[in-house]
Amino acid sequence: MTRVAVFGTGSWGTAFAAVLADAGSQVRMWGRRAELVAEINQSHVNSGYLPDLTLPESIWATTDPREAAEGVGVVVLAVPSQTLRVNLGQWTDFLPRQGAVVSLMKGVELGTTKRMSEVIAEVGGVAPERIVVVSGPNLAMEIAAKQPAATVVACIDESMAERVALACAAPYFRPYTNTDVVGTELGGAVKNVIALAVGMAEGMGMGDNTKATLITRGLAETVRLGVAMGADPATFLGLAGVGDLIATCMSPLSRNHTFGVKLGRGMTVQEAVAASTQVAEGVKSCQSILELARHHGIDVPIIENVAAVVHEGRTPDRVADMLLSRARKAETT
Repeated sequence: MTRVAVFGTGSWGTAFAAVLADAGSQVRMWGRRAELVAEINQSHVNSGYLPDLTLPESIWATTDPREAAEGVGVVVLAVPSQTLRVNLGQWTDFLPRQGAVVSLMKGVELGTTKRMSEVIAEVGGVAPERIVVVSGPNLAMEIAAKQPAATVVACIDESMAERVALACAAPYFRPYTNTDVVGTELGGAVKNVIALAVGMAEGMGMGDNTKATLITRGLAETVRLGVAMGADPATFLGLAGVGDLIATCMSPLSRNHTFGVKLGRGMTVQEAVAASTQVAEGVKSCQSILELARHHGIDVPIIENVAAVVHEGRTPDRVADMLLSRARKAETT
């Protein structure tokens, strides 16, 4: 039996903890809020995020990170991506020295343009062969309902990826392994930005042709950037690429899609933030992903326009006009 600590009690952290427990792992959760930790321990629910999920009784939670991580072989990090550096700085002494450190986060750090695995390596002093990334079409509410889903478990060390895959292989949750950490992470981060664009289009009343165009050209932007960063292009044709992209861009359960819809209907970014109960990672990551693309000299017009809406006040209707007025070119470029 694998002993796992999950740091983070949001939607995905909670759903993944349930997956791990259903796969036979022994799970401890760390949470910041004492009242939420008490609810998990006493009622086996997380009413603020996944009220319909009854957690296995084998899961218990604590506000003490040392207690959560003591004796575990795997630590799962499930906090908002832009908070990872600060949080991890407080947890470094508790991380296992030989086991896996798993990232569920899908973002690129502001200011540094580092991927989450790079932040884990830098701040946590974790060797790359122990850093594992889990990413795919994994909407938390559907996973919590035990609807069939699959994911990618990526690590440069195949044996470590397989170890984590075994720990989360539940009857309704199928993990596939991969050694392309860069591509797996990038697909998970960029799709959030593309989902904002698709949501804006839907909010403005545009139909499936428009949304399919944004998804497809958004995938092209992701592939161009990924290849420039050393990723395997095949990764973007799989679960961590097009699979996650479709789910995030089209589902009303997607925070980024829903946030984009609000912008398309005329809300300001500040109004949309106030009306949202959870973090839409693409809102913060769009600027860092754009900076990453510019550093590599990659043309990413959809990402660029989403960043302009979020940070410069550009309106969604202007985005549509600007994208359609671009010079024609071959589809493969």
